[in-house]
Amino acid sequence: MVTGAESGIGAACAAAFGALGDRVAICYFSEEAAAKETASAVEKGGGKAMTVQCNVADEASVDAAFTTVEKQWGIAEVLVNSAGLNMSGVKVRDMTLKQWQRLIDTDLTGAFLTSRRFVTARGDATSDAAIIQISSIHAYAVRDGGADYCAAKGGQTNLVETLAIEEAAKGLRVNAIDPGMILTPMNERAVEDGAYRASLVKNIPMGRAGEPSEVADLAVFLASDKARYITGAHMVIDGGLSLMQAVGA
Repeated sequence: MVTGAESGIGAACAAAFGALGDRVAICYFSEEAAAKETASAVEKGGGKAMTVQCNVADEASVDAAFTTVEKQWGIAEVLVNSAGLNMSGVKVRDMTLKQWQRLIDTDLTGAFLTSRRFVTARGDATSDAAIIQISSIHAYAVRDGGADYCAAKGGQTNLVETLAIEEAAKGLRVNAIDPGMILTPMNERAVEDGAYRASLVKNIPMGRAGEPSEVADLAVFLASDKARYITGAHMVIDGGLSLMQAVGA
């Protein structure tokens, strides 16, 4: 199951698992047409796909989405949590409670609800399984105007680590991927505006932004047997961007 799979990193993850011949449940919030495009990419790669509407911030919606998948395919073995909203760009002094709650509900509570539903569906099973949380380098590298987003991503860090130790004995591995600048719809201005993108890329040691497929490759690795001894980890994929925090100090 991949949440936020109608675009960006989520869509790339779905396609990558599809290329392995996997069955992929494409969970989307509202853009059904985009979700169907992701489904087509999964099927072209040799996998099977279904699309499922899911508001990750709503407990009943999450339960309904999982139930729909389980009725057709059984219990999921991999969950990729990619659904999320970007930072508001609003300073704490100007931020409304509504804006704060909106982002926390989606990015943090949504990760909790989907992870909990995935875990409870497994019951006492001890078979290999994986949860992969798409987080951000902003879980620890904060930005002006990003209190809502940075707080949510920091909370995801603790959720991943806690769940990792709670479920390790039952064969469930829980890891996070911390992307930097990735060319997705969430970074629409950087995608569309070459000059703006260049102004940001100059801060990245590798000299370029990342592609969604590169994050997806890492997700596939973390879900595979090759990562069978990795849990509670945070895999940074940012071209070295987060290493630049103290430059000029």
